[in-house]
Amino acid sequence: DTTRIKPAHLHTSCHSKQNIMSTPAVVETKTIELANSGSKAIIVCINRPSKKNCFDTEVVHILSEIFGKIADTHDEELAAIIFTGKGKSFCAGADLSNPPNPLIQSSDLPECLAVNPVHHMNRITVPIIGALQGYVITGGFELALACDILVGDETTKFRDTHVKFGLAPCWGLSQKLQRRVGPGRAKLISYSAMPVTAKVAFEWGLLDELVAAGVEGSSSSLRRAIEIADNIGSQDLKMVRRYKQALEQGGKMELQKGLQRERELGIAHYLEIMNDGNTFKAPRTI
Repeated sequence: DTTRIKPAHLHTSCHSKQNIMSTPAVVETKTIELANSGSKAIIVCINRPSKKNCFDTEVVHILSEIFGKIADTHDEELAAIIFTGKGKSFCAGADLSNPPNPLIQSSDLPECLAVNPVHHMNRITVPIIGALQGYVITGGFELALACDILVGDETTKFRDTHVKFGLAPCWGLSQKLQRRVGPGRAKLISYSAMPVTAKVAFEWGLLDELVAAGVEGSSSSLRRAIEIADNIGSQDLKMVRRYKQALEQGGKMELQKGLQRERELGIAHYLEIMNDGNTFKAPRTI
């Protein structure tokens, strides 16, 4: 419930070095009750609209803390996380006036993973819905690809500019994009740094849903993301988490091993609901 994951607490801990009474939070969080299901969703919003929500080191550290706390908190009523940006863009990449250290963001050392937002997003057991609009560029593209479901409005425009500026991806773009759109289209997008419109993104499977752009001051993609979260909230939330586990684990295996893993997870689930006491276990090493 909201006493377990409090937006105010997250902001206070993330902004301990700032006067938060006078300085707007660069990342906002809000826990909402979903209208039809009565379940909850947490909205995480980058709040730097004047900079097209470009992230600097502070934003990256705050996102890491927020997503890390969500991942470490078990809330049976939580249906989904909704990740969005304030204003006309989701995220236009890194703020070059104070970019996060790429060596730290590329490292698997525990102290580096602690400040890697995508690492913590990958640990979250409930679906993450990206509500996109405007620019979704390079590092912002990678943050979007860390979501399970992507909803964008007609203004959404993706672009991977790593090769344009001699940068290497470190949050998964080179691997995740081709799994969404296929290797050929991923190469076309990344090798040429070409913009991808919302219409093309939807046709290619990069966007899961495309909605009409909202009127000034409102976000149609956020409204649709909340509707999806509410629909998820009407389901068996334990099974939603376990289905995500099956998809995530099986998607990293070749088909036969993935099918085997599905059977293992299914057996564990039915043993548990039959009061055998067994729960999901980590994948076996094969």
